Amino acid sequence: MSEHQLELSFALTSGAMIVIAWLMGHFGYSSISIPLYLSAYVIGGYFKGKEGLLDFIHNRSLNVELLMIFAAVGSAIIGYWVEGAILIFIFSLSGALEAYTMNKSHREISALLDLQPETATVLAEHGEQIINVSQLSIGDHVLIKPGERIPADGQIIRGQTMVDESALSGESIPIDKVINDNVFAGTVNNNGVIVISVTKTSEESLFQKIINLVQTAKDEKTPSQQFIEKFEGTYVKIVLVLVGLMMFLPHYVLGWSWTETLYRAMVLLVVASPCALVASIMPATLSAVSSGARHGILFKGGMHIEKLATLKAIALDKTGTLTKGKPEVANVLIRDGIDRHEFLQIVSSIEKLSTHPLAEAVVRFAKEQGVTSFEDVDHLQDVSGLGIEARISNTTWKIGKRGFIGDAVADTFYPLEASKLSDDGKTLVYVSNSGEVVGLFALSDLIRQETVDAIKSFKKHGIYTVMLTGDHEKTASAIQKQTSVDHFVANCLPEEKVLEIKQLRNKYQSIAMVGDGINDAPALATANVGIAMGGGTDVAIETSDIVLMKNDLSKIVKAISLSKRMNRIVKQNIIFSIAVIFLLIISNFMGQISLPLGVLGHEGSTILVILNGLRLLRG
Repeated sequence: MSEHQLELSFALTSGAMIVIAWLMGHFGYSSISIPLYLSAYVIGGYFKGKEGLLDFIHNRSLNVELLMIFAAVGSAIIGYWVEGAILIFIFSLSGALEAYTMNKSHREISALLDLQPETATVLAEHGEQIINVSQLSIGDHVLIKPGERIPADGQIIRGQTMVDESALSGESIPIDKVINDNVFAGTVNNNGVIVISVTKTSEESLFQKIINLVQTAKDEKTPSQQFIEKFEGTYVKIVLVLVGLMMFLPHYVLGWSWTETLYRAMVLLVVASPCALVASIMPATLSAVSSGARHGILFKGGMHIEKLATLKAIALDKTGTLTKGKPEVANVLIRDGIDRHEFLQIVSSIEKLSTHPLAEAVVRFAKEQGVTSFEDVDHLQDVSGLGIEARISNTTWKIGKRGFIGDAVADTFYPLEASKLSDDGKTLVYVSNSGEVVGLFALSDLIRQETVDAIKSFKKHGIYTVMLTGDHEKTASAIQKQTSVDHFVANCLPEEKVLEIKQLRNKYQSIAMVGDGINDAPALATANVGIAMGGGTDVAIETSDIVLMKNDLSKIVKAISLSKRMNRIVKQNIIFSIAVIFLLIISNFMGQISLPLGVLGHEGSTILVILNGLRLLRG
């Protein structure tokens, strides 16, 4: 039996004892009813009394739990056994319900742990061997069958499949995975048998990082929560002073009887307690963290959720953030009379031998066109930073920048079209055959599909957008036109990004930085809120305050909406809880409320603010 279930059983037992004690007293067995009431006090007040006492011993500060115990004991002393026992019962029942509702958001977080497989099937020399995930080493070959969760981060070396990555990204549509594709621990292999080579140990896996980040966020308190908790100690002292005055002044000033005066003092002790106020923030924050994690948004603390609602500007890295981060062939120009298939076959055969990202993009493009390369390439020479030269069938081919081909030669090949492609921010790769240009590839880092919509949403929220990029002016200008960002800074080195972030902070006070690379880390740390793309470098992820598990800027829009909802709910809770306290205090002073009703109002408002905070779990 869990602790909160035990607390609930204690509360119900206390309630049953109160009913029996009342019946005994009603039928004249008061000698039996008093011990039953005392037992109800002890059993019902055990958990809350223990919690309050331990908190007092450790922190040397008074708390709400002690106020409730004082009120119950005080009621018994002045002869209100039933009222004091009902107070204990309702308070303990409320505590059990609070624990249950708080556990609901905790369960959303801890459910992540259930997604991590405990064992893996390793292909060893003597056949298959099942071992604990913690024993996996980098380079181990792991067999994963359809329907199984992937036990470790790795790269597919055999087979193909579709993988459900919703546990990481929040997206339910499975993703096609083939040889050389990366897979992640905690995701589900849908339909194919695959073998992966482990690339990270279980402690370093992306999934484990998610768990660590979410658990850290669960324990970190927002500035509002920290203020409320500091305020609680002072508030409790003020309540005790007021109760002390209430125990004497009404008798002498208003002519109340001693019994009425002491009774109203006990009611004040209950209704003035700030239970609902204290519970106004934490459940909402935990629910927001849980909801974010479920949608692939990892907050490293509640304070970062709180800050998002006040953003006035957002700076975005270009490569890997606004764009896909991989160059792709956008246009191909081929001289008249040249066979397209043969041209692509020769170029891909040469570029296949290069490791340059542009060369890889050309080979990938040829493959997508159904063109296969051949191995008959001689005298290969890779000129770093310029291009590649090779011989095929005694013919010399050169592939690279216009300067590598020769400016004069390059200018003879579609000069107007080439100039326009360059003005559009595309990178040009020329192909020459025996000193004559026969083709041209225009490559660009394509804009992510969701980028334009995300920028529009930022603007709807009144957020100023800035692109910070190390690319040259033409490329930056072309990206600005495509995405409609408000401003861009080109040729921006890492230290210059930090200066730009500082200037934006001075102008807009609250800004976010979004990036994915090592060069973005200083800027991420400088911004009020640093947001890393999940596919980025470990340095960027470690430095940031928020991590997007899927490289999707629309997740930031969702995070901002979640932040605004959380702040709105917190404000509702605070206003409501303060209003209830004032209403109950006034009602008590006017003699219009009994102790049991005061407890119901007090505890009912506490449960209501917790339930209001849990609404964020549905988002």
